[in-house]
Amino acid sequence: MEVDALIARIESTLGRGPHTVEPVTADEVRTATFRAKRGGYHETAVDFALEAFVVALETQVKRPVRLAMAEPTGELLREEWFETQAARVERVAFRPGRMGTGYNEDEVDAFLDRIVATLRGTTEFAVTAQEVREARFSTVLLRAGYLIADVDSFLEGVAEILEKPR
Repeated sequence: MEVDALIARIESTLGRGPHTVEPVTADEVRTATFRAKRGGYHETAVDFALEAFVVALETQVKRPVRLAMAEPTGELLREEWFETQAARVERVAFRPGRMGTGYNEDEVDAFLDRIVATLRGTTEFAVTAQEVREARFSTVLLRAGYLIADVDSFLEGVAEILEKPR
């Protein structure tokens, strides 16, 4: 019950729940203690989840970099525009997964490397917009992983960029 109440506050603070509860800070989560309860949550699982929530709260203002969707103009050559998009993909920072789950970071990072090479034209195995939309990654549990919704949203923007003619 205590754990559930804290998680409800965390989710509300992160914008994922009803805003009827008092917001919580990362420091409050760090110092939270709970009474042991027979049949309650596994202590290690709660600790891992709370660690992930602390990171999410601390990085709340750092949302993933949004890709510029505007068409290249006469001032910005198409090649420069694609280089700008590649640099943005390299700098993207995803929030950690919720409750200790998320996409496998190594798989997502490797796929992003392929996207960067595609945008720069430095690969013989270019990624297509369809491949980006159909990309699937393993999920991890109780270890570092990227927030699934952030990755999916970001990749949709990448797919739209890859549809633009080179």
